[in-house]
Amino acid sequence: MATTAVLDVDGFDEERSLDMLPAALLETIMTKLDVASLCSLASTCKTLKSCVSRVLTFTPNFHLFNVSLSMETVRPLLFPNQQLSSLKLDCGRLGNSAIDVLARPSLREISLHNCRDFSGDLISEIGRKCKDLRLLCLGSVAEKVGRTVTRALMFDLSLYLRPDDGRIFGLASDKLTHLELGHISSRMMTQLLTSTGQDSVRALRNVQQLRLSVDCITDAVVKAISNSLTSLIDLDLRDAPLEDPRQLSDLTDFGLQEINRNGKLKRLSLIRSQEFHSAYFRRVSDQGMLFLAGKCLGMESICLGGFCRVTDAGFKTILHSCASLSKFSVYHGPKLTDLVFHDVLATALSLSHVSLRRCHLLTDHAVQKLVWNLKLENLDLRGCRNIRDEALQAISHLRKLKVLLLDGTDVSDTGLSYLREGVWDSLVSLSVRGCRNLTDKFMTTLFDGPSKLALRELDVSNLPNLTDAAVFALAKSGAPITKLQLRECRLIGDPSVMALASTRVYEDECPGSSLGLLDLYDCGGITQLSFKWLKKPFFPRLKWLGITGSVNRDIVDALARRRPHLKVSCRGEELGIDGEDDWDSADIQQHMEAEEDELEQWILGDEGDVEMEDAEEESDDEGSEEEEED
Repeated sequence: MATTAVLDVDGFDEERSLDMLPAALLETIMTKLDVASLCSLASTCKTLKSCVSRVLTFTPNFHLFNVSLSMETVRPLLFPNQQLSSLKLDCGRLGNSAIDVLARPSLREISLHNCRDFSGDLISEIGRKCKDLRLLCLGSVAEKVGRTVTRALMFDLSLYLRPDDGRIFGLASDKLTHLELGHISSRMMTQLLTSTGQDSVRALRNVQQLRLSVDCITDAVVKAISNSLTSLIDLDLRDAPLEDPRQLSDLTDFGLQEINRNGKLKRLSLIRSQEFHSAYFRRVSDQGMLFLAGKCLGMESICLGGFCRVTDAGFKTILHSCASLSKFSVYHGPKLTDLVFHDVLATALSLSHVSLRRCHLLTDHAVQKLVWNLKLENLDLRGCRNIRDEALQAISHLRKLKVLLLDGTDVSDTGLSYLREGVWDSLVSLSVRGCRNLTDKFMTTLFDGPSKLALRELDVSNLPNLTDAAVFALAKSGAPITKLQLRECRLIGDPSVMALASTRVYEDECPGSSLGLLDLYDCGGITQLSFKWLKKPFFPRLKWLGITGSVNRDIVDALARRRPHLKVSCRGEELGIDGEDDWDSADIQQHMEAEEDELEQWILGDEGDVEMEDAEEESDDEGSEEEEED
């Protein structure tokens, strides 16, 4: 039972139980807490657990992404609540049996991640029961089910050949404001939006945010979206062709002229991904950018990717026309040079996010012009291989910068040391992946001495000269890192894991308490010794772990069983994105302070490390036998 120490009138300490406080008072206080905090409280005593159970029967929001709950845990938490309006949950341990619990008529917002074990029945039941739905986001549906029809029902509507089959959207509420489709053919989407009198068109008329991935972005689909979705504020279109689209069916300058016919659009993203094939918008020129600029005077965010024929003149027109622009992104701009930003000071722009990913012709001069905009918070220069130390010297003056991404640039230890002078205390995320000139020196310089750092995410992957000494410097600084990526650093080994496990970020917390993601994939010095430090109580908040499975598969499997809420990856995939498409990885994410993983303790209880110890013993026995044979 939870007690609290107080001082009585005679000056003596005594303990009073929480049972003496009115339950109504405790419940009123608890209504101010999020679900993770409520579950943490429930694990402390029977009184608080009883109060939490009552609060969960009427709380309007149930948001919990930190832990994948089982069906046995979800049902008592959700089922009694008839007033639930917003549900956000990690469904990694749930399947079709949970559909009745998740699809509630009262829900207005649904966001479910890791729906790999669900079938298409999930979307069917949501459409049937949730008539007041405003927002729907489903991740990785039917990934493990492997049914073609299920995937077609959820995302891939290209299997429906007749226009009338688009009536599936007629099940959606006409109050729907956000729509995201993982894949649909441009032909199907065009037919869906241009068919007169269909319920599907009426159901989508109030959509304000559309995120769409098609086989090929065409003039026809752009025109159909502009004409039919008259309330659209946010449009995000992406394609990833397997081959160069035919000229007659590709996006052209005239297609760009159709965008924002109603003048309500605030955010626009047109991206041709090169994930499968080096494809570009080859029929769009500077003239198309001129057409677009005339329709985008009130735009706040513009992201353009794969426009290989657009030169400085086209991009410059966009910058000088959109006075309200705060976010400007260009991906794969092979003809974009420093001249785009030569007279950026002559504009009234107040940019907070700038992404110039894989614009190979950019140099330090462009960055020096950009930094005169002192309000920059996010700067993405990944793949700009001509960016060197002079750019970092200019960036050091950006006192509000939170995210700096420098993957594949030509910076050195000296350049990174400039960050220490000004911007270092404000940075939340830093990535220098693949900057092959870097050594341990930049880490020892940046993390030297006590400092209240805001840094939460650090990516130092694929640095061939990085050693354990760099991780020692990080651990010694006590920086509250939640996401650390060290993949493909061949000189990183067991000492780094031991140092991170022993780190005390705060004096009153357990070792290694801040790390939620640790990527050690293909680190050459990792052996089975590291697994002794990956067990509890070390790294209590760890949710993602990347490791090379060949180190010892039995120990890896035992660790995964011992910590079921720890997602262990052995195949080299990127961690922390739940298998979903990264629509814009340059965006700053919400950096929330993670709570200690008391919920996991509440669900699983205190178990021993029997499986891990057995696997280690078997590994030791095998090693001894090999030595004897030698």
